[in-house]
Amino acid sequence: MVISIMFEAYNYEVNVHWQSGRVGQMSAPGIDETILCATPPEFPQGVHGIWSPEHLFTASVNSCFMTTFLAVAENFKLKYEHFSCRAIGRLSRATGKWMMSEIILKPELTICTEESFEKARKVLEKSEKACLITQSIKSMVITEPTIMVSEMCM
Repeated sequence: MVISIMFEAYNYEVNVHWQSGRVGQMSAPGIDETILCATPPEFPQGVHGIWSPEHLFTASVNSCFMTTFLAVAENFKLKYEHFSCRAIGRLSRATGKWMMSEIILKPELTICTEESFEKARKVLEKSEKACLITQSIKSMVITEPTIMVSEMCM
C-alpha cells in the first residue's frame, strides 16, 4: 500500500517600488500598510530614520520567534502575563563579504507562578528551535532569555 503525503507550500509576495535616492516603498497584496525602506545610514548615501533591509531581516527573525512562542506556549498551556523580545542583528565582514552574521534575541517573559519556571524555559527553547525563519538562514541566532515571576498575575 502506497501512502501519498501532500506537502503544502505557501507564497508571500512583497513588492518594492523605488521612490528616490536610496529609498523605496514596500507593499504586499492584502496588507494595507506600506513600509519605506532604504540603504542603512552606515553606508554611502544611507538614510537615517527609515527601515533598512538589515532592520527588516532582524525583525523577521524576532517576529517569527514571537509568533512561534505564542503557538508553543498555547500548546504547553503556559500561563504568562507578559512577553517581549529585543533583537540585535550584527552586520559584519567576518567572512570577507558583508552578511548578517548574528542575531541576538533577548526575550523577556513574565510567568504567573514559580512552579512554571521550568516549563517557561522549555517553551522558549522549543520556540527558538521551531522558528521557521531561524531555520531558513545562515546567521547564528543566540537567545538570552529573562524569565520573571509576577506577584500580580491574574
